[in-house]
Amino acid sequence: MFASAWRSVATTVETQLTATYFRGSSSNLRLCLRLADSPGFGAIRRRFLAVPVCPSLVNLQKLRKVGLRGMHSTTEAVKLEGMEIKILPALQDNYMYLIVDAKTREAAVVDPVDPELVIKTVQEDQLTLSKVLTTHHHWDHAGGNEKLVKLWEKQLDVYGGDDRIGALNQKVQQDDSFTIGSLNVKCLSTPCHTTGHICYHVTAGEGNGEGAVFTGDTLFQGGCGRFFEGTPEEMYEALCTKLSALPDNTKVFCGHEYTLQNMSFARHVEPDNEVIQQRIEWAKHRRASQDPTVPSTIGEEKSWNPFMRVHEATVQKHAGGATDPIVTMGKLRKEKDNFKA
Repeated sequence: MFASAWRSVATTVETQLTATYFRGSSSNLRLCLRLADSPGFGAIRRRFLAVPVCPSLVNLQKLRKVGLRGMHSTTEAVKLEGMEIKILPALQDNYMYLIVDAKTREAAVVDPVDPELVIKTVQEDQLTLSKVLTTHHHWDHAGGNEKLVKLWEKQLDVYGGDDRIGALNQKVQQDDSFTIGSLNVKCLSTPCHTTGHICYHVTAGEGNGEGAVFTGDTLFQGGCGRFFEGTPEEMYEALCTKLSALPDNTKVFCGHEYTLQNMSFARHVEPDNEVIQQRIEWAKHRRASQDPTVPSTIGEEKSWNPFMRVHEATVQKHAGGATDPIVTMGKLRKEKDNFKA
């Protein structure tokens, strides 16, 4: 019990240090470092901060991503019609994505919280990086924008739907569109987790083939983001109206490796849903070798994600029996907020 509590404290301090680094507050960073110097915290400082306090030397993001733990997942490339998606792990459980147009080798990066890894990958693969697609303003998604823009030698268009996003120069809203080489990108406004959250739907050619959607913290595999700045009505609109309307074969690339935790809750909601149990076993095998569990598809999410199944009688019964899907959405989220897998 003591070891578990200590690990929790260590992770909390590490998270605060990393967040402070990305927010760029030297005074707050020194405050956190003084905390790490406090009695009982010496081991944490030795583990995570065995370097002088200097912005040029203290790369807490790398300590978070690499540190003594190693990267949380392997890097992978997923080939779709007209494009390649490079899955890049970051921080404790985040994912960044490079979207590469197969024709032109032009690329865009989604939520580049680790700018150095992005640049390294772009250079090794000889890509032309031109755009940054930011899903929302939280530091673990947008915290690398300003540094990437500073490090990158060429102009970057930084997209997002919230003025709180660093380095933003292309503000977008529902149904705005742009291109990555020959690829088409359509913006879907999905406020709730944050008021300015944007999902990006990417397709090749005329948009009739297999595409991909980058959902940040709105839609996870088997779950959804917390309602930090929104309501059940807004999340219902995001998941059950906008995202559900995409073709079922659309690949879903979410912002975190939360699959096993989310699918455990999905099984709790629908214990007799065999598709959920099958996905859990598949995900266990993937995570045993640190392979990412992304992507899923929109069609699959409709079969196992309780937050996209609020019209189903089994889900409504679990949530108290109300037949209103929005009421069900709200009750599920409240339960999930306190759920222990």
